[in-house]
Amino acid sequence: MNNDDFSSEQPAAPVKPDGKPMKDGWERDVIEKLAYEALREQRARRRWGIFFRLATLAAVVFGIWAFVSFGKTDAEVLTTHTALIDIDGTIESGGGSGSAESVIPALNKAYADTAAVGIILRINSPGGSPVQAGMINDEMVRLHKLYPKKPLYVVVDEMCASGGYYIAVAADKIFVNKASIVGSIGVLMDGFGFTGLMDKVGVERRLQTAGVNKGFMDPFSPQSEKQKAFAQEMLDEIHQQFIDVVRKGRGKRLKETPETFSGLFWTGSKAVELGLADGFGTVDSIAREQFKAEDVVDYTQHEGLPERVLKKFGAAMGAGAMKSLVSGASSQIH
Repeated sequence: MNNDDFSSEQPAAPVKPDGKPMKDGWERDVIEKLAYEALREQRARRRWGIFFRLATLAAVVFGIWAFVSFGKTDAEVLTTHTALIDIDGTIESGGGSGSAESVIPALNKAYADTAAVGIILRINSPGGSPVQAGMINDEMVRLHKLYPKKPLYVVVDEMCASGGYYIAVAADKIFVNKASIVGSIGVLMDGFGFTGLMDKVGVERRLQTAGVNKGFMDPFSPQSEKQKAFAQEMLDEIHQQFIDVVRKGRGKRLKETPETFSGLFWTGSKAVELGLADGFGTVDSIAREQFKAEDVVDYTQHEGLPERVLKKFGAAMGAGAMKSLVSGASSQIH
């Protein structure tokens, strides 16, 4: 056997499954196909993983929603009980526990329920909107006339001031803790004025209005004496409305002093002395001793999980839409 015999032997060319010989670079083709198949399989696993995670999340959300929405509703109890409605936080619109749109339906449901022998409105609020407080007060007065034999008592938690007390005086009685904060029968309008600062830094405010007082309360414009007088007159008018509501609600129990309607606030103990409150008590003690119905049923209009999710979803969608619009405008400008 010579060298020519060795040199004549060549390795067999690789062939495809169909029997045709592979072209040059077949190794690269095979590697690319293997990589593509691996990538496709990885994507499929990722898609299924996302699907199962979303399905699990949906199941959890549905379970919580079902528990909140379809579980036992306190207001559906048929035995005699004390109805409880909570106002916790600022009195303002927007669906919170201190808004008229939440409190008024709860009051109507509690009054209409024949199993509720009495109603406790538990308040823990520093005040807020006189409009929302006035709407709730008016509805309490209306319902009291409609259901004269069903008492409504207020139980003060930490604080019942300003708009919170505006609501409280429509109740038959007000009970406090000796250390609660009660009162603040007054009205305020606050803001800032930056005109002096702008003069110092050399900034000019350019505000055009149609109407002499359209820029009234603009923090970057000077306030005239006439505008100050107008604002004070408006505050005095709302303050007098507050005073009238307190006098009507408390009646002869109120022991007026020069400080009663000055905006001051007092402890629960002092509030009882001044006739701003009737005595001391808690939700449980009032239900037990005043209404003789120890079972307390919550009628507060709580915002459910679906509503909270939808609100957050709506806010996120709005933010996303705004971002898209801004991005689109930016891309067009550039």
